[in-house]
Amino acid sequence: MVASEYDVVVVGAGGDGPVAAWKLGRAGLDVLVLEAGPFHGNEQWPNPHEEPGGEVSSSPADLSGDLLDEQFTTRELEMTEKLLWGPADYERGFWFRKFPGGGATIQAAGVGGTTLLYTSNHPRAYPAAIDEQPHWPDSFSYADLVPYYEEVEAMTGVAPAPVTAKEELFFQGAEAQGWDLLDKKNVDGPGYRPQPNAIHQPDEKLHVDSDYDGPLEYPEVEGHTMALGEISGNPFPRGAPFEEKAKRSSNVSFVPPALETGNVTVRPNAFVTDVHTTSTLGTPEATGVTFRDTWSGQTESVDADVVVLAAGAIETPRLWLNTDLPDNGHVGKGLTIHFGDNVMGLWRGDEARAELLQRVGKDTVDQQEGEVIAARFDYPGLGMLQTTGTKPGIQAILGFGASSSGFTFTNDTANEPWDTMGRLAGPQLKELLSDYRRMLPVLVVTDDRPHERNSVSVVDGVEDEHGPVPQVNYTPSEGDIQRRDELARICARILRSADADHVHRSDSPPTAIHVHSTMRMGKVVDTGCESYDVDRLFVADHSVMANSLGGPNPTNTGQALAARTADHILERYFPRHAD
Repeated sequence: MVASEYDVVVVGAGGDGPVAAWKLGRAGLDVLVLEAGPFHGNEQWPNPHEEPGGEVSSSPADLSGDLLDEQFTTRELEMTEKLLWGPADYERGFWFRKFPGGGATIQAAGVGGTTLLYTSNHPRAYPAAIDEQPHWPDSFSYADLVPYYEEVEAMTGVAPAPVTAKEELFFQGAEAQGWDLLDKKNVDGPGYRPQPNAIHQPDEKLHVDSDYDGPLEYPEVEGHTMALGEISGNPFPRGAPFEEKAKRSSNVSFVPPALETGNVTVRPNAFVTDVHTTSTLGTPEATGVTFRDTWSGQTESVDADVVVLAAGAIETPRLWLNTDLPDNGHVGKGLTIHFGDNVMGLWRGDEARAELLQRVGKDTVDQQEGEVIAARFDYPGLGMLQTTGTKPGIQAILGFGASSSGFTFTNDTANEPWDTMGRLAGPQLKELLSDYRRMLPVLVVTDDRPHERNSVSVVDGVEDEHGPVPQVNYTPSEGDIQRRDELARICARILRSADADHVHRSDSPPTAIHVHSTMRMGKVVDTGCESYDVDRLFVADHSVMANSLGGPNPTNTGQALAARTADHILERYFPRHAD
């Protein structure tokens, strides 16, 4: 049962909130974590999408790997309903976000947040993006993050991803283009490397030279089963205890140790709608929150000495703007999304298939094998490329289903390194998708820079049960577009050098997969991530990033910042508990 008062209330149990809760609980503080979505794999909620279940969980004994196996089926449509941003009772529909133009947001609700469907990529930020771009405060440096990267990477087990045919092809193409193989975590120049992923390594029994033909379940095998299930929850290996699941999403890597402290309570199905403050003569202080039970609709309030907002780069500013908290003009401003694109190579003709056989020992790429994203190309100053492996339905949507440049027949590609660009439909779409097993998709992830016009605001007159809904406003700058175009060209040339005989570019519309920079350090919060305008109110999610990190996937940095913020909370308000 939720108590009436805590040392710290953390709003959000996504990628970052559980990190702060774990560190604060380990220090001996009494912590309540409020999460808007359900708690999968927890025996307090055996049927989390059908009935309210329990109220809170504060014991690791509640966690069940068998229950997670049952709930995470990896069926794409079913898992989309279960994981995307909305209430546990998904028959009520998703929670609405407005994204003018052709954009979309990809986020999940539930304990674990968007890490439930992320691909577990854990690279570090590019040092130059923090130390040489002008967006971060002068008193903050990349070196400040390194010890926290090390702490998070130890907890999540970050390691180079295993290589299958799709990664080998990409590496061969990059090498042929003259790029270097990178062998360090702090990247200061362009090159290619295996993806640093927070996924337990595959069992040695599954090595390519092994003749193992037994079951792919725990305890016969441990670690990743190479089943390509990251986006649909990933319960692998099936039969493993909750905390031994291979994909180290935050519900697996940080929630169990947080509960083990005996000081952390998790309350799912609790949507926070207000932050309480008190003020005498000076700066107001945060004193607690009000939340709404998403099943019953009832509201409750709790008091706390410190409030931590970790609801994500859309919901954190939305909550702020829907309350009486002071707005200094920067709340919600400076949104970055890594302005992505999709480029893919196909090996279709007889000669191309013969090249495949020579290069990887078979005449198929088989993007459905291995990890979803296991190879990357880094280019500080531009962004990054990463190979992707998806199932045919998702591939059709990402690669061919949407484009900012219309249908392929409207686009002249004579002077570009790709053969087609734009949206495909009808016989042409069927023709390319028929070669799905000989297709290598690559995601372009751009170092987009923060601009005040790109923002999260709230929509007057459009409300859900939690208040005015958020609006995501995003228009790339000319510099963002140029950087994305250059990355797409580099990608196409890499695929050509791996002997792809057809290259297609999507020219994708803005899609907010990586969302950051809406509550920026130096603008809304100080270098300890405490609000400039409200004491005892901290932000511990991706929104505090002052830019897009140069392009690398943000989870590792978001979690490192959350761990660092927890230390600042202890130093400022609970010095007896600080190390």
